[in-house]
Amino acid sequence: MPREAELSNIERTFILEALAQNIRLDGRARDDFRNLDVSFGDDYGACAVQLGKTKVNTRISAEVTKPFEERKFDGIFTITTELSPLASPAFETGRQTEQEVIVSRILEKAIRRSNAIDTESLCIIAGAKCWSIRADVHVLDYDGGLVDASCISIIAALQHFRRPDVSIDGENVTIYSLAEREPVPLSLMHHPICITFSFYHGGETVLLDATLHEEQARDGEMIVTMNRHGELCQIAKLGGVSVDALILLGCMNMTVTKVKDITELISTKLREDATHRDVGGLIAELSAQNDR
Repeated sequence: MPREAELSNIERTFILEALAQNIRLDGRARDDFRNLDVSFGDDYGACAVQLGKTKVNTRISAEVTKPFEERKFDGIFTITTELSPLASPAFETGRQTEQEVIVSRILEKAIRRSNAIDTESLCIIAGAKCWSIRADVHVLDYDGGLVDASCISIIAALQHFRRPDVSIDGENVTIYSLAEREPVPLSLMHHPICITFSFYHGGETVLLDATLHEEQARDGEMIVTMNRHGELCQIAKLGGVSVDALILLGCMNMTVTKVKDITELISTKLREDATHRDVGGLIAELSAQNDR
């Protein structure tokens, strides 16, 4: 089974001693994110996120299917993750690693179980037909911060996605193409964002957005999911060193600020994409009217 190259003792000691002197290898402060870039493709629901050297692509798709028997008035929302050897030699095609399972469960709790998407709005005919929304997450390059980048990518893609409009006549359902009717955005209840904290020196040192080398040297981690209103969706403390309550409280306060910044960045990118897509449409009409 492929294994990722582990840190040598010299590298680990160097990273820990540098952190003890408040120095990170890339020159960031302890509470700084790496450069975050969000971009959208030509199709609705295609989103690419780059967090430092970590690259994640997410594509949202929709199809009409039958709802679950126990939830006849709800649509279906699923998240699938693919960690290929392209991203890291630690990942293997066709076999889920422990990390892939953890990432999938964290994203599932953060987005689907927090009711980020209104599944009732996906119902077409109760008990017969509904929309099934699927988010496919592809990791292209891995250098730490995988959960954060994946969560940002999914949330941005869901906001960007548009499903085809439908009309109902009795038991007959008509699905309109994008040319026939304007597509419909998804109904999102809130926008949860994951923020990962790494702990060192027995929990005394806290880092935000650790790189792969920093992750390999840490004593523990904690993933906090929160929306821009400060509502806590989940906390995942996956073992490791115990952390003082005051330090955890500081992490919560830091999360509120970072989530607001990331949410605003996504909103800005969505507005830029909408403006770009509207070239020749309403904006062109207004410009022509002003020229006259």
